[in-house]
Amino acid sequence: MRTLRLLVASLLLVPLAACGAEDDAGGKTVTFGYTADFAGAATLAAADKLGLWKKAGLKPELKVFTNGPLQIQALGAGSLDFGYIGPGATWLPASGKAKIIAVNMLGQADRIIAAPKSGITDLAGLRGKKIAVPEGTSGDMLLQLALKKAGLTAKDVQRVPMDPSTVVTAFASGQVDAAAIWYPLIDTIKKRTPDLVELSKNADFFPAMSFPSSFVARNEAVKDDPATVSKVIKVLQQAGDWVNGHTAEAETTAAAFLKVPPAQLKGSSAVTKTFTSAELIELSGDGTVNGWFKGLSDIFVAMGKLPSSPDPATYYLSNLYTNAGSK
Repeated sequence: MRTLRLLVASLLLVPLAACGAEDDAGGKTVTFGYTADFAGAATLAAADKLGLWKKAGLKPELKVFTNGPLQIQALGAGSLDFGYIGPGATWLPASGKAKIIAVNMLGQADRIIAAPKSGITDLAGLRGKKIAVPEGTSGDMLLQLALKKAGLTAKDVQRVPMDPSTVVTAFASGQVDAAAIWYPLIDTIKKRTPDLVELSKNADFFPAMSFPSSFVARNEAVKDDPATVSKVIKVLQQAGDWVNGHTAEAETTAAAFLKVPPAQLKGSSAVTKTFTSAELIELSGDGTVNGWFKGLSDIFVAMGKLPSSPDPATYYLSNLYTNAGSK
């Protein structure tokens, strides 16, 4: 046992390469995290389908995670080079835990929904009601915006934090009056509660407020191996361009990548907004993307996730993204 402990300890002391090492075929290995849904997997599925990694001289080791914060932890531990986060986890790179290297999509899947028996017909009706919400997610962020729009605060409602799958069960069984949740989970809820009421959605606050998902890199990778980071960005740009132009096919491609029935992701692209890399370069240059991240940071301050709202230029590498697109 003592020998095993010494071996493990010695392995932990071995320094990690910036983004992996060259393999025998000359491709540099990069570890990349993702989540098993359309937004989290579509771009990586396209890169795999189109053979973009090999063209870039890279060899990806893809690892699935249940959420973005876990990937940020893995980045910090050095066991992951790159990852994917939804808007709800953007406070982590904003607090210095990682760098955002590319915008993925704008999420439009979040909803505030009310149970038909609750009697709630508008946002003002949420006062005093029990609301299920996965804490720190994009659904939680939408709830913050919706309450403010209705002239309410978190103290005016009964927030019930729970994980997404539990929200589905609690809402469908009538344990809560309302929920801040997203598609496709709402599709599951509708099978048991088809007459639920949708009170608010992301689009109600667009374009003043947007919900971008992003690709992130660990700080050391950006500092020590920017050339590889640029290659990864280029792969993401090319894959994202394909997804933007083939949204229906991207759903089936992502389903095959995730090894799930195509029906499970059908319609997913309808609740996201995709962009070409040229559009994202333009939006990065004119300050629009920084505005998206600033809006998120302001909400995180209100939620107590951040002490202050930092300049997005400190964590979104727009110049690196733009320069990768010109190569």
